[in-house]
Amino acid sequence: MWPKRISILGVGLLGGSIGLAARKFLSACEIVGYGHRPATLQAALARGAVDTVESNAAAAVAGADLVILCTPVGLFDRIIQEISPVLSATAVVTDVGSTKRSVVELAGKHLEHPERFVGSHPMAGGEVRGVEFARADLFQEAVCITTPIAQTDTQVLAKVEQFWGKLGLRLTRLSPQDHDRLIGEISHVPHAVAAALVAMQDDAALPLCGKGFLDATRIAAGDGGLWRDIFMDNQDNLRVGIGRLMGELSQLLARMENGDAEKVMAWLDAAAARRAALVKSK
Repeated sequence: MWPKRISILGVGLLGGSIGLAARKFLSACEIVGYGHRPATLQAALARGAVDTVESNAAAAVAGADLVILCTPVGLFDRIIQEISPVLSATAVVTDVGSTKRSVVELAGKHLEHPERFVGSHPMAGGEVRGVEFARADLFQEAVCITTPIAQTDTQVLAKVEQFWGKLGLRLTRLSPQDHDRLIGEISHVPHAVAAALVAMQDDAALPLCGKGFLDATRIAAGDGGLWRDIFMDNQDNLRVGIGRLMGELSQLLARMENGDAEKVMAWLDAAAARRAALVKSK
């Protein structure tokens, strides 16, 4: 049975949900949680997301079969360096970060066995944070992207994908480069747009908002520190995506300024049809 011992580094929403899901969907295994806030660690214990806790990352990974990085991506460099000297030669390391090029590079730079690292990105979560919102079914039918490279051990990759599959995720593979480009457009740009929509409002307009505005800006409630790290790490792709968005809005402005109502409607209908097809495919 694998894994027998899981180390979850960062027991917030995703880390806590992994612990709860592992408890529900896997055979019995020991789950160790790491974090730097005692209150968070105690909450993870109280929720049953972990069996034991450590405030030291190196201690948390001792003897682990599977190590999962669940902290903000800005902390990956420090944590990978801390755990590298004490990892078992057979330990498998993965992560849940929203960017992949940098963590793959860090694994190659700092891990003694970088071939046993597999970048992962479960496309699950939300604007809430904290282990109190963790739930065992968070990953059901969500997509998980793995980002193997040429040096990745194929047996390790199979183990990681099997693990995510048991938690209810649907697996797909991308290169780290393609992941960051595509997720930049489908996830990172929308977050920037949601934040900008809130920021642009006149104070007098906000009390008038309806459900549509709240739906469109829901993700703007996400943690600023976490999203700062994502934006900075993937800034090249984010800049390109924002440029493409501005191009679409510029086309809309031009059509309105030209009084071309038919082209405005065609632009709106095309977007509506594309979204309807997306919803139907889910």
